[in-house]
Amino acid sequence: MGVPSSALRSGVPLVDTLGPTHVSHAPVIESAGALVWRVHDGELQVRLVHRPRYDDWSWPKGKLDPGETFQAAAAREVAEETGKPVILGVPLPGLQYLTPEGRVKRVHYWAARKASRRSDAGALAARAPVPPVSPQEIDRAAWLSVDDAARRLTREADRTPLDALVRERAEGRLATHVVVIARHGKAVARSAWHGDEQDRPLTPAGHAQAVAMVPVLAAYGVEAMVTSRWDRCAQSIAPYARASGLASLSSDHLTEAQHERAPSRVARTVRELLESERSSVLCTHRPVLPTVLDVLGQHSRRAVANALPANDPFLEPGEMLVAHVARTSKGPRVVAAEKVAPPLH
Repeated sequence: MGVPSSALRSGVPLVDTLGPTHVSHAPVIESAGALVWRVHDGELQVRLVHRPRYDDWSWPKGKLDPGETFQAAAAREVAEETGKPVILGVPLPGLQYLTPEGRVKRVHYWAARKASRRSDAGALAARAPVPPVSPQEIDRAAWLSVDDAARRLTREADRTPLDALVRERAEGRLATHVVVIARHGKAVARSAWHGDEQDRPLTPAGHAQAVAMVPVLAAYGVEAMVTSRWDRCAQSIAPYARASGLASLSSDHLTEAQHERAPSRVARTVRELLESERSSVLCTHRPVLPTVLDVLGQHSRRAVANALPANDPFLEPGEMLVAHVARTSKGPRVVAAEKVAPPLH
């Protein structure tokens, strides 16, 4: 099972937004979904689905497949239940409740937009095919205004993420792109490597971590890749490059050696990614992360900046920090962040 993402939005770092399970003896069903939104004739609309078995209206969502991350599950379930692929945006409050069978169900939610841009093609190519659900499971999907959706939702608790979505739009934090900071996967130990440092490769576990990054990057619609030229970083990004058909940009500036000489060049690269409207991933090394995180902090809301990783090693091998970036009158602003550790299959 995937590791839950941690939304760094409340000022409390890496805390599960769903809170503790209150029924400790009950098995937990982990699920993920999204509130798909659009602006139609100036009005915010969201997409609901109808389940004939329960005769209820709810958000598209579903259980995780074995070894699946929450992000990949959310993107897959929405595509299955609405028939349309989506790109995940900012995380929203999740829900926790008892099913009629007495089991605890925890649902992790994101805002999401329909994947309809030409630039989404690479991320969609990197995803596994998604067959639609049967009409017996979902028989209708509808775009509704926020007020109509609030009235039609069967479960009152489902209005909680809707209220959050409305607040995000009102505060200019709904339309975002991501800058994903990835630490390369587990590499061969320095003590066991007798070649040049730049050629030190990933271990088999590191290669597995690189493969596990693919569905997460695809769920967020990553369309640009920038990586340290050293092999262990290039190898960490290679599976997504192959799956998406996109080219990655290798940079000497992001290597440990060049960063030690000129950290300002790393800072400039991060600022350029923040200022771009393209969703991107930057893959680098542990010693480079403090400079990267410092730039992110300078461009973040205070609560997000205070919650960014501050202690060495900042990210474990194969981990990612997903920064959600909104455009403001004062420039790019990181409005939310998540730390993601993809599971190994």
